Amino acid sequence: MANETNEQNPMQISTSDELSRGRYSNTMLVAHGPEEFILDWLLNSPNGTHLVSRVIVTPGHMKRISNALQENIRLYEQTFGEIKVNEPPPQMLQ
Repeated sequence: MANETNEQNPMQISTSDELSRGRYSNTMLVAHGPEEFILDWLLNSPNGTHLVSRVIVTPGHMKRISNALQENIRLYEQTFGEIKVNEPPPQMLQ
């Protein structure tokens, strides 16, 4: 991931090996105020719920993220078929 490029928008990205490995998250919380959206990526495990990453973006950027995700889901389903969404069991975050 250290030197990836995107065909639509060529850009070189530099990152550490640890960061380029990514993080696993199975839960997400979204909060917002007038100036920002806060995305908390969480790991719900037998040891409790842990914050994996927090990303804070402007409302305009959040709208672009939402549009990009919708488009990529559409392309994914066009190639691989419909994504089936199972409802997670009720959970209480502590």
